[in-house]
Amino acid sequence: MIISVDRTNLFQVAVIHSISWKESHCSFCAPSFVAMHTPERQQEYIQNKMNNGSKFYMLVEGRPIGVVSVKENLIEDLYILPDKQNIGYGTKLLQFAVEQCTGNPTLWILENNTNAKRLYQKMGFQETGRIHAITDGLDEIELSHV
Repeated sequence: MIISVDRTNLFQVAVIHSISWKESHCSFCAPSFVAMHTPERQQEYIQNKMNNGSKFYMLVEGRPIGVVSVKENLIEDLYILPDKQNIGYGTKLLQFAVEQCTGNPTLWILENNTNAKRLYQKMGFQETGRIHAITDGLDEIELSHV
């Protein structure tokens, strides 16, 4: 079941976001930077994004396990708890997010995130050629739904 995020379940989503973000970034971010991404910090991040028009959704399958945000055509913050990955939940949440978009869905991923890139390409997303430099050695690439 996919539900909207509001004040009553915001902290649950922040926990999912924190755990999943740390897991996905620990191999290339400094440990001190990873440690900063506590549930409390992620709750503030999510609340700020919601205040600026992003809509967050939580995937619940017996317990909360995933999160995604959508703002107009932009899909962001797609995270599934590490112990629930690679069994279809990311696909389910991404399909839902695509349906929430008001036009052609787009998203940005770190160029080294091969698992996410594989999922997005399987779901019909292609690289647009647009790039954001994150650090000297790491770029973020844009994908658009075809």
